[in-house]
Amino acid sequence: MTRTKTRVVIMGAAGRDFHNFNVYFRDNPDYQVVAFTATQIPNIEGRIYPPELSGSLYPSGIPIYTESRLSQLIREERIEQVIFAYSDVSHEYVMHIASLVLAHGADFRLMGPDSTMLSSRCPVVAVTAVRTGSGKSQTTRRVVDLIRAGGKRVVAVRHPMPYGDLREQAIQRYASYQDLDRYKCTIEEREEYEPLIDRGVIVYAGVDYEAILRQAEQEADVVVWDGGNNDIPFYRPDLLITVADPLRPGHEIKYHPGETNLRMADVVVINKVDTADAENIHVVRTHIQQVNHEAIVIEAASPIYVEEPDQVRGKRVLVVEDGPTITHGEMAYGAGLVAARRFGAEEIVNPRPHARGSLLNTYDKFAHIGAVLPAMGYGPEQVKELEETINATPCDLVLIATPIDLRRVMRINHPAQRVRYELQEIGRPNLEDVLARLPEAGTAATARG
Repeated sequence: MTRTKTRVVIMGAAGRDFHNFNVYFRDNPDYQVVAFTATQIPNIEGRIYPPELSGSLYPSGIPIYTESRLSQLIREERIEQVIFAYSDVSHEYVMHIASLVLAHGADFRLMGPDSTMLSSRCPVVAVTAVRTGSGKSQTTRRVVDLIRAGGKRVVAVRHPMPYGDLREQAIQRYASYQDLDRYKCTIEEREEYEPLIDRGVIVYAGVDYEAILRQAEQEADVVVWDGGNNDIPFYRPDLLITVADPLRPGHEIKYHPGETNLRMADVVVINKVDTADAENIHVVRTHIQQVNHEAIVIEAASPIYVEEPDQVRGKRVLVVEDGPTITHGEMAYGAGLVAARRFGAEEIVNPRPHARGSLLNTYDKFAHIGAVLPAMGYGPEQVKELEETINATPCDLVLIATPIDLRRVMRINHPAQRVRYELQEIGRPNLEDVLARLPEAGTAATARG
């Protein structure tokens, strides 16, 4: 008797969707994954999840459609189960999608850590957040610095950003800027990889995260999971650090899967306490106590540095902010605007009248954005549009508040200054204290069984 397979669509954004497929569905004869849907990231639909990655059950690969086709797919393909597999969205948003799926008769499913986390032979420190833009990247950098200062080899594995040819991106190893060029990295990828490469840290990313882990383990005493888009870690952590943002109080219990990260955390870092109101810090602390009273709470700041702050005073300034933080992170501004005001800019120049191409759509879609320019760069065309927008905006100075120097990837005709920020813990306990509890290499896997 032929066994009937459950027909599935996986909703994603070129990240967790592929991971969930690889670890749970790829070789599972009880399911047929009919399609992926894609959202959040421009131009990732219309591709095929290739047969080289999808396995023997999918010799033709799996199509990737825009999420707007979900209802049509459920109806026409007789879909029985829809897997929601992307992050940094409100609980209300998730339930609107669930309601749509249920109204069409299909099951709606969220997959948890026991179904999707992989175990490592090395100790794993995972850094996550409750929202994009909370300060996860500088926390990762701080963690990496402390582990290396203790004499251990550390490899960072970054949450996926496979925006190109998926077959070529199954396992990506970054040790130099040449590797960034070889893999044709977008601005978003460079923002995450370059600061770690600058520290001499090897970074892995890609699509097949079990294969990535096994290769990374060969050159690491400790693996640091550098989470993205406030997703749940792909690897089972020995220490889970979650970063909360008091500039968005309440978001820590209103977004998926940020609340999950908060509830699972061993350590919660309340970042930006130097710029947040005391009342909002209290709100975040209260929520931590309510949902995870056993977590260690660390307060931290992200001090802002500018190369030549005197050059900012009295100038008409164009502020370029980190793209994801300003778009689906729902921040009206970021570190760039804070720096411009702190160092005495006379005027913040609004780039909207000068926006080019897809940036016009970005401003329409994310109406909350203030008088700043999100550094959108998901491909060569978008990088060119960003360059043209910067150069068309009349200003005396460009403040670049992205984790990389945009001048490496484009020609900026105006004078420009970098805005930098690193994590700085306040008081005790601090990250050095909690990292001292990590098991030695080889003992973590034994302890996990």
